[in-house]
Amino acid sequence: MERRRFLKKAALGAAATAVLAGCGNRQTDEGGAPAVQTLPRLRWRLASSFPRGLDTIYGAAEVLAERVRALTDGRFEIRVYPAGELVPGLQVLDAVQNGTVPIGHTASYYFIGKHPALAFDCTVPFGLTARQYNAWLLEGGGLDLLRELFAEFNIVNLPGGNTGAQMGGWFRREINSLRDLRGLKMRIPGMGGRVMSEMGVTVQVLAGGEIYPALERGAIDAAEWAGPYDDEKLGFYQIAPYYYYPGWWEPGPALTFYVNRREWERLPSFYREVLWTAALEASQTMVARYDARNPAALQRLLQAGVQLRRFPDDVLREAARIAEELLGQEQDPLYRKIYEAYRKWRAQSYRWFGTTELAYAQFAFQLPSFLEV
Repeated sequence: MERRRFLKKAALGAAATAVLAGCGNRQTDEGGAPAVQTLPRLRWRLASSFPRGLDTIYGAAEVLAERVRALTDGRFEIRVYPAGELVPGLQVLDAVQNGTVPIGHTASYYFIGKHPALAFDCTVPFGLTARQYNAWLLEGGGLDLLRELFAEFNIVNLPGGNTGAQMGGWFRREINSLRDLRGLKMRIPGMGGRVMSEMGVTVQVLAGGEIYPALERGAIDAAEWAGPYDDEKLGFYQIAPYYYYPGWWEPGPALTFYVNRREWERLPSFYREVLWTAALEASQTMVARYDARNPAALQRLLQAGVQLRRFPDDVLREAARIAEELLGQEQDPLYRKIYEAYRKWRAQSYRWFGTTELAYAQFAFQLPSFLEV
């Protein structure tokens, strides 16, 4: 698989970096590695779909840029731009595809109108958790399948992070049954938005920086983003006091770095390996940061008076039914190819995680003595 070739070369690339960094201004003797000065100087602009203030999700692109700079001794630099500075947040795919920018960072489910299979590059309702998704992507053939999809957009895709299981969002009023969703206006993207639409919700797709103003002026009644750390920053609790869980539509949403294929192919092989290695680091760093920051943020929100609520069972059951129906309807050949592979992996992964992982969590996570600090 291409991923394994990447990983093997990445180890060599890291070693080569140390050699290059020690070469100074000298050329190596006897056919050894070239001096660092023989590598080209590159300056790339990265268009993010996220505002700068969301330091964890936006910050993944900064982690990538910092690592690329370090591994190339400053010869390959990437400058990160937040949503709206180069292109609007929901136009990152177009910008990379057309070569307006060489690289972008986004969530692929924003673009399912272009191809429904892009949902599998991010998340689908009742899909894979972050760990399960990474296993599918890196060890289960997912990367190769998605590379085939992104080839249609002139893009090479690299892992770009994951938020982990998300919350279910902020609501102005309580949701006590399926009936309470009907007529609601909600910001929710991707396949989750399609499921909500089938349940009677009027769905809108807004970039992160546009959500609070829409809530404030009453254009929407509810909104979801990620989890406590980001949601606290965005201030949704100041308008919509009911905080629902679980985010069944986003159990492990992955982010992706898009690289324009022409720019990718023009890169020296060493720089390609640097980008892959940096993307993996950025991806893991995002998960760790969310897992570290969400617990304290949730406690602060609860202390501020936020009302924590679980979605009613009838909502969850109906959402699961509709999700499976919608996911199975698409007949595009490439969609079916990815869908069937994803579905098979999910079944295997659920059986395993539903054994020891689930049993442990259901018991240990609720022990009063373990919750004391």
